[in-house]
Amino acid sequence: MTHDAVDAIISQWRDERPDLDDLLPMEVFGRVYRVAAAIGDRMERAYQRLGIGRGEFDVLATLRRSGEPFNLSPKQLSDTLMLTTGGMTGRLDKLEKAGLITRTSDPSDRRSLRAQLTPAGRDLVDEAVTAGLAVQREALGKIDPTDARRLADLLRDLAGAVDR
Repeated sequence: MTHDAVDAIISQWRDERPDLDDLLPMEVFGRVYRVAAAIGDRMERAYQRLGIGRGEFDVLATLRRSGEPFNLSPKQLSDTLMLTTGGMTGRLDKLEKAGLITRTSDPSDRRSLRAQLTPAGRDLVDEAVTAGLAVQREALGKIDPTDARRLADLLRDLAGAVDR
């Protein structure tokens, strides 16, 4: 078994605070944070090559996943992405200026607008999701597929436990 930076941190805590009996949570979350940061950085670089950042990708991907006609209200986007309406407005402005979305009147409330993916936006997000998945697939390719499936299941259980 190879040792990593988290092992070094745990060893230092054991030396400095032997009274801390169970450091397993620190090991688990330390590794989760490090993996998330490393993969997040790699995915950000993949998106940047396509001219968008992670925030813009998140909006485009949310619209794409919503299905035809790929349109949602800014409130629906904000709720899904856990973003303030002000932050959402900035992202939508940028995406509209780039021709990746349009804003259309909401047929059920003419005072409201909806963000809709343009064909160019759909093409870009399809390319971006493929690029991001390649980054993730490459990282997971370093571990056994059965272990990767087990890891996904364990992380689902953990996410469910902390989301309560």
